[in-house]
Amino acid sequence: MTRTSFQQEYHRELRAAAAHLGRRRFLTATGAAAALAFATNLPGSAQAAEADARKAVTADPFTLGVASGDPLPGSVVLWTRLAPSPYEPGNGLPNARIAVDWEVAHDSRFTRVVRRGTATAHPEFNHTLHIEVAGLDADRVYYYRFRAGTWTSPAGRTRTAPARGARTTDVRLAAVSCQAYHDGYFTAYRHLAGEDLDVVLHLGDYLYEYAVDAAGGARAYTDRTLPAIFNRETVTLEDYRLRYALYKSDPDLRAAHAAHPFVVTWDDHETENNYADDVPEGGGSPADFLIRRAAAYRAYWENQPLRRPQQPQAADMQLYRRLHFGQLAQFDILDTRQYRSDQAYGDGAHVPGPASEDPSRTMTGATQERWLIDGWRASDALWNVVPQQVTFSRRRLDLNPVAKVSMDAWDGYPASRDRVLAGAQAAGVENLVVLTGDVHVSYALDIKRDFDDPKAPVVGTEFVTTSVSSGRDGADKPANWQTYTQANPHMKWYNGRRGYTVITLGRDAARADYRTVSAVTAPGAPLTTAASFVTEAGDPGLKPA
Repeated sequence: MTRTSFQQEYHRELRAAAAHLGRRRFLTATGAAAALAFATNLPGSAQAAEADARKAVTADPFTLGVASGDPLPGSVVLWTRLAPSPYEPGNGLPNARIAVDWEVAHDSRFTRVVRRGTATAHPEFNHTLHIEVAGLDADRVYYYRFRAGTWTSPAGRTRTAPARGARTTDVRLAAVSCQAYHDGYFTAYRHLAGEDLDVVLHLGDYLYEYAVDAAGGARAYTDRTLPAIFNRETVTLEDYRLRYALYKSDPDLRAAHAAHPFVVTWDDHETENNYADDVPEGGGSPADFLIRRAAAYRAYWENQPLRRPQQPQAADMQLYRRLHFGQLAQFDILDTRQYRSDQAYGDGAHVPGPASEDPSRTMTGATQERWLIDGWRASDALWNVVPQQVTFSRRRLDLNPVAKVSMDAWDGYPASRDRVLAGAQAAGVENLVVLTGDVHVSYALDIKRDFDDPKAPVVGTEFVTTSVSSGRDGADKPANWQTYTQANPHMKWYNGRRGYTVITLGRDAARADYRTVSAVTAPGAPLTTAASFVTEAGDPGLKPA
């Protein structure tokens, strides 16, 4: 059977299964799941042959750098992808398994190695590696590297989490999001690489599905020409794999990954703009879209420092998970794309109405919502932090008596937000912090149960981080700045420049420092701390620092 005829048959079987079984769960059917597993080529009993790394790897395979993530008290995930020719399908490697050595040390010169091993880079996983290193000390810096054939990777620096019962005095993290390659340089990451941090939280839109032209869009390259393979929207597994290669070839992003462990979650653009569960942006067949979603999820897992429980099963992938940093902080990382109800009234701005206020609508899905609230009930952390994607607090977009709000954000799912806040209150959560990306600007917001009552108590804090590059250079005060700040008195800060946010969780307060760069359409812009805010433990409410 030819490649084309196989793909046609595979798509036919998958669509038939979807039509018979209905929404999303069709992928649990034996025939469809087997077809999808075969089409995406999982390692199994008929594995590819093993190649001699010295012969198979004839050029530097570490062009996409190294990364670490999801730190636990005694463990961390190490990642790399072998890619001598990263802009080619297959990375310029044979269709064979390749042995890769790895080691972890106390020092950057690797004179005190504490763990080492050998792992297999499978062609079925595009020669990516996810090493779950165990047996490490809690709350300690480590250095790591890989070796394939005669080539040694750059060294990465990582850090384990504090022990679960440790009375940690502070946790220092950075929140980042939205890094459209075609909108500008990743200058913010170069600065972030030099920060003193425990962890970086990526809140989504790690890549964009949109075409990138030969000049790199707003980067306007004159010293290189990008291949035509990037000048199209990502749809297939090969498309997504190659797009990750483009993004991870950026030296500033590689520097940030090598400097800090990342905890990642996605938003929409890793798959398609504004999708909701199995509903694509422009409508169409859920079965066809889920084929694309399976490809996007597979490529996401392959190219991020994620653990085995996050490995996708066809078009499903459990990305929501929980991390602890001593007794100081619990992080409940959410997925607000995969399980949400379709947006009401379209994906844009609209006044609230019966469709958006339907109590059955959900942003997280019922299972994830229960998991979140049950986790709060069991939490003994001082700060309960929720890294997620879209704006959680009310955000009126005009000054009309009944203002339009975003149907893609939590404003389009108010019953879901009410249930989450009621769950936090019932669980006795006193110090709720929501971390948000998506909107390409930064906000500092007081969270309330009733945003219509100026005297309603503040029940939490939302720090919205701006984009790394999406939206190009931006402005300190966007055109709607006056409207938004007047319409939303709980909005204590609004800025439209690119950058990231550094958040320090302490025993007495949480502090956010909003870092911005003046431009991303040219490289090398300096970094500024545009504003700083604090919220005190036990007394929520933002104040300038």
